[in-house]
Amino acid sequence: MVTLSEINITPLLDLAFVLLIIFVITTPLLEQSLNLQLPRGGQPEKKIDPKNVRTVEVGQTGVYVLDKQRMRSLDDLTARLAAAFRANPNLIVYIRADQDGRYKFVADLIDRCQKNGITRYSLRTDPSPR
Repeated sequence: MVTLSEINITPLLDLAFVLLIIFVITTPLLEQSLNLQLPRGGQPEKKIDPKNVRTVEVGQTGVYVLDKQRMRSLDDLTARLAAAFRANPNLIVYIRADQDGRYKFVADLIDRCQKNGITRYSLRTDPSPR
């Protein structure tokens, strides 16, 4: 009779891989859009077809999020918006920017939109009274 003095680590590796797969799948689902403090003001909006709207959020540090998906760069965001505009010429870009963020990030986004022919955009505010 032969006695094995080694520990079989195959079940441990299987468990590790299963956990890794679970984390890879659930992490993007846990990401939410940016926590922004919108400036106050504005008026209630008119009804707009939601399929014509793309929402871009601009964080304080220049992080861009398109429809709750974080963009790697402003170039990547611009390419996606341009493709969406080619597919739908009625595109409206909602720009949600943090009130304490740098204006440069918003200005760069608007400039890129205009260079790609996107002239319909809305700077979003918090319409609730102070």
